[in-house]
Amino acid sequence: MGSVLQREEMDQINRLVEQEVYDLSGQVVYFPVRHHSPACAYHLQKTIEAYAPQIILIEGPDNSNHLIPILTDEQTKPPISIYYAYASGENKYVCYFPFLAYSPEYVALTEARKRQIPAAFIDLGYGSRLESMEDGHDLKKQNEKLSYHDERMLAGSQFIARLCETMRCRSFDELWEKVFEIEGIRKPTPAFIKDVFAYCYLSRKCYDEATLEAEGDLIREAHMRQKIAEAKQQYEKILVVTGGFHTYGLLENRKTAYRMQKVKDEKIYPMVYTYQEADQLNGYASGMPHVHYYETVWNALNKKEQSPFTKSALSYLTQLVKRLREKGEIVSTADAIEAYGLISGLSVLREKSEGGAYELQDAVLSAFTKGERTLATTQPTETLRELMTGDGIGQVAPNELDVPIVRDFKETCKSLKLSIATTGRNQKVLELYAKRSHREASRFFHCLQFLGTEFCVKEAGPDWQNDRFVNLVRETWRYGYSSYVESRLIEASVYGGTVKEAAAQKLEDTMKDLPQHQSHALAKWLLMAVVMGLEKLGERLFEAVVLAVKEDGHFLSLCKTLKTLTILREQKRLFGLADTARLAALIDEVYYQAVAKIAEQGNPNPDECQQIAEQFKFLYMASEQKQSESSREIFRDQLLTLLAGPVLPPMLEGVAAAILCNLGAFERGEISRRARAYMFGSPEQMLHTAAYLHGVFLVGRDFLFYEERLLADLNQMITRLDYEDFLQLVPQLRLAFAFFGPMEISLLAEKVAALFQTSTDALTAPAIAEPALQQARQLDAEIREEFARWNLI
Repeated sequence: MGSVLQREEMDQINRLVEQEVYDLSGQVVYFPVRHHSPACAYHLQKTIEAYAPQIILIEGPDNSNHLIPILTDEQTKPPISIYYAYASGENKYVCYFPFLAYSPEYVALTEARKRQIPAAFIDLGYGSRLESMEDGHDLKKQNEKLSYHDERMLAGSQFIARLCETMRCRSFDELWEKVFEIEGIRKPTPAFIKDVFAYCYLSRKCYDEATLEAEGDLIREAHMRQKIAEAKQQYEKILVVTGGFHTYGLLENRKTAYRMQKVKDEKIYPMVYTYQEADQLNGYASGMPHVHYYETVWNALNKKEQSPFTKSALSYLTQLVKRLREKGEIVSTADAIEAYGLISGLSVLREKSEGGAYELQDAVLSAFTKGERTLATTQPTETLRELMTGDGIGQVAPNELDVPIVRDFKETCKSLKLSIATTGRNQKVLELYAKRSHREASRFFHCLQFLGTEFCVKEAGPDWQNDRFVNLVRETWRYGYSSYVESRLIEASVYGGTVKEAAAQKLEDTMKDLPQHQSHALAKWLLMAVVMGLEKLGERLFEAVVLAVKEDGHFLSLCKTLKTLTILREQKRLFGLADTARLAALIDEVYYQAVAKIAEQGNPNPDECQQIAEQFKFLYMASEQKQSESSREIFRDQLLTLLAGPVLPPMLEGVAAAILCNLGAFERGEISRRARAYMFGSPEQMLHTAAYLHGVFLVGRDFLFYEERLLADLNQMITRLDYEDFLQLVPQLRLAFAFFGPMEISLLAEKVAALFQTSTDALTAPAIAEPALQQARQLDAEIREEFARWNLI
């Protein structure tokens, strides 16, 4: 690395490393690392052996020190993580501090335990870190999943960009692997430390002090310097393991004033973690990518393999061939042999002692896909990526720090007899109306689904939120327990200590963004609160709906609110609603408000006509259930006023006319009379016939059977259409007739057959095949030519 740096810079770096960073005779030895680096962990083990520290101080939140015995327990198996949940007012934050088997921080902890010396985290706690910064809450998005190991500044410096260009590396990760992982494990530890420190020192120098302060680095480093100073009072040999970006900051003799805020409501738990979540490529900014690949390298290093990367590459090529064959891909052993040879060739070409992760990927791309990367050839590269990431989960030793919501979840599963002893997927069919325990299970599943725990998925049953399949009496759920479920539950712990509490709080937070006048959105969430069994929240939401209805002036919103409230009333036994008097009163109020706006729908948005027509039908059905004659009269009068208007969309005219005929306000012949106005009017009116009939059939398909004139007029209109108009009208007519069922279509066929004085068999006979028509047309043309030759035409 020295060849690409200015000589004076290297002199400064050499002095710092030899005198202040890595002086094994000094009281404090600083060990700069990149998070999740096997090479750093490898040289850290050597340093601990050579230096024999009395205490190891590690970059990590100091309010997590009580978890160290759990993290280093023999029953704990990485990947694991410390989970932080911090709430400040309405803002909620979550953060992860992940550990892999080869994370330098984890190796430091386990080595300390082996040697029976203390180890401690010395960085600011996550909540304190945010509170200590002036604009801390603006730095992180609410509920964003973050890693405590954020290396954006380390990897994104101008120095690194120029270094990648100089050394012909495509990315920072490829540069790091070449310089530090592959070549680094072959260097003496002091030389390795010098290179890491130089890289981090020069990256840091690309940022001014204001940027470092804004990112919180100066505050954190001041806190860590204070912890190191305290350790100096007790210990003669101190090893400090921190991210390399902070090492120089710990050396600086500066006094940084910061506001140390004591945070009371920060939740800290040990939890299992997965390789997928720890992988940098999944967006957690947690260190190096390809975590399982580098664990394989780490295991090879521990076995003292001379060529750990070559050994790992061979292992992955073998696994890749096996996995691809399991997926039904046709691959040969020759492809793997060719890829293995390419790895060696690429490593020589790129001046590396061994081929690493990037040589493995490039070799597979070339040998297995022949360099052609398309949708049809991505399986080898995608499968390799899956293998290099890994799909395993960790294990945390039993402890007394379990999360309340996780405990509540497991206890509820036990009481409902839900199997969570294995990670297999189970099916549960719930008899909603027959068994109370099944209704409780349904509420529990809905809460977990709303919280996004990935524990369960509903495969069949009523969809209350979208008003679909509400007549079904069973629900079918598929569920299964895994580390994902536990991590999602811990994330949800910021909302409450039980599954129900968390669902209720999350739902309340969701409601805050809804405009007060949108009664339908509030009513929909009221229904979901009842479905989830959140009684107390349901009471508050009911009052919110009452207020929203008074301010809601939108016809469609009111109708949807009415439909949602009607579902609640109809399913009162299922939902356990004892007192429905207030609900009935609210339904009446919403009904009158919606009906009062019917006359105002004469000139609606064209995109809303279909919805308005369907709501007219719904209000008609609702009016028929009203015992009060005045309720039906108001509905009828509003429709008459609407029809009396100068302009009305054909579909709304059709549905309104059909409803008024059913109510006795019009004679049945009125449907045909209005239809004739479209069928035999202007060409433009003629094209609106299908929309009018669509509205009529939406309410009453029987008009077509009892009004003989309507069918005859429709036939006459079709015969008058020119070809272009016919093509334009046919799709709309097909849509209008889509309301008819199979039996009705048979009856309709009989009427059409009678109209043409033929039989239904003749109408339903198969059409002549296209080839036969073409052959007949060709034969007809030849006969005409022959007749013309003999003057017979």
